[in-house]
Amino acid sequence: MDLALYAYTLLSICIFIIISEQATYLRKKGSAPGPYLVVPFLGNALSMVRNPTAYWHDQASAALSSPLGLSANLLFGRFVVFLRDSGLSQKVFANVRSGVFHLIGHPFGKKLFGEHNLIYMLDHAHKDLRRRLAPNFTPRALATYLPLQSRVIVSHLVAWGHLANAGNAPLPIPLRLLSRDLSLETSQTVFVGPYLPQNDRLAFKNDYNLFNVGLMKLPIDLPGFAFWRARLAVGRLVDTLSGCAAKSKERMRAGDEPSCLMDFWMAETVKEIAEAEKAGMPAPPDSSDREVAGHVFDFLFASQDASTSSLLWAVTLLDSHPDVLARVREEQAKVRPTGSLDITLDQLREMKYTEMVAKEVVRIRPPATLVPHVAACDFPITEGYTIPKGTIVFPSVYESSFQGFTEPEKFDPDRFSGERQEDQVFKQNWLPFGAGPHHCIGQRYALNHLMLFIAVFFTVFEFRRHKTPGCDELAYVPTIAPKDDCLVYLSFRKDFILPKYTA
Repeated sequence: MDLALYAYTLLSICIFIIISEQATYLRKKGSAPGPYLVVPFLGNALSMVRNPTAYWHDQASAALSSPLGLSANLLFGRFVVFLRDSGLSQKVFANVRSGVFHLIGHPFGKKLFGEHNLIYMLDHAHKDLRRRLAPNFTPRALATYLPLQSRVIVSHLVAWGHLANAGNAPLPIPLRLLSRDLSLETSQTVFVGPYLPQNDRLAFKNDYNLFNVGLMKLPIDLPGFAFWRARLAVGRLVDTLSGCAAKSKERMRAGDEPSCLMDFWMAETVKEIAEAEKAGMPAPPDSSDREVAGHVFDFLFASQDASTSSLLWAVTLLDSHPDVLARVREEQAKVRPTGSLDITLDQLREMKYTEMVAKEVVRIRPPATLVPHVAACDFPITEGYTIPKGTIVFPSVYESSFQGFTEPEKFDPDRFSGERQEDQVFKQNWLPFGAGPHHCIGQRYALNHLMLFIAVFFTVFEFRRHKTPGCDELAYVPTIAPKDDCLVYLSFRKDFILPKYTA
């Protein structure tokens, strides 16, 4: 009898919790479109994890059907709001500050990245850190990174060409994982240069892959689960980067010239540390080896998967637009008449059309399609709807990219020409690098990387996509990529001369 009473009481409690959760969800949802019934505790989390493409498409469709420009749902027991309208997204980006909206990067990012992270910093602390990071992206710094980027890109592309033609007949090769390896080695080389020995890079790569997998799995922080493995991997990555920071400080104190991003940052940091010591003051904030390592990991996270996505879409889009491809190759022949792959900053600045292509790639296929924030207060996002405090808000950069622009569904690099300047005319909708106080500080570096890849790939290779049904549909991995992983036939162009450093 006692057992039956216990079971009845437990069942009653569960029913009460489920009804309360449902009632709370409906109260928060209000007039916003979205499901009226949600799965207890999980909401629509399983459908989001199983097929994120379909899930976010449904959210966008629901928002499109409403004059509010947004939709609501429940994920892992958290109330979420999806913003389709770019004006609403801009409101969120412009109000990232204490007491309003907080950028979180990932719904469970704090468990992965830790509390002290550039993503989560606000107000004066955030402004001060961005000031300290500014030397990393000056023209001098970008010019230093350029040959490092070029050599990594060329070395990987040559390896791709050999891989595609290793057998008796050319084979189509999927570029996604190859592009991810290219982007990771570029990041390693540019960010920490000589401080990450070659024999440590494989372990670094494996840990980053574990982190990547964990991002897209259920947030179960228990031994054996992908999320748990991802969190441990981040700890090891930060440990490795801490050692790199210590070595960089040592070289910069010795007066050596900066050779990587960390050096440009540490060159100023060691001066500030010395001044603080001389004045009997504590070291400046964000200057310890581990703090520096955590922020460099932020750079890695921000650049690695975004770059991978853009490289894949550049290949996909130029394959289907031979007129654009012809103009890219024409410009490259003019800017680099000798065909040299050691591209200088001056040459890069001459590649006006290539830059337009790069901008259009990230407009029509923005890598970070969604930028999660959490509401720190009740925020009236429209006249008819207030986002409740604690809501996870998803401004959609992807949906914004198709608003306002001339024929937005068309791949048209000329929209960024000096005559049309649609990136300025429709600035509110061109959001691949975000907006507001947390806009991407490495925007120019990211565009340079994509331009270098375009300049080299399309002058080194003859290529064609291996077309299959649905191959160009979006896949979230975690940034967007072609569903087929960009399956391509490659062969070296007849006039290509193998650089000595790739032999």
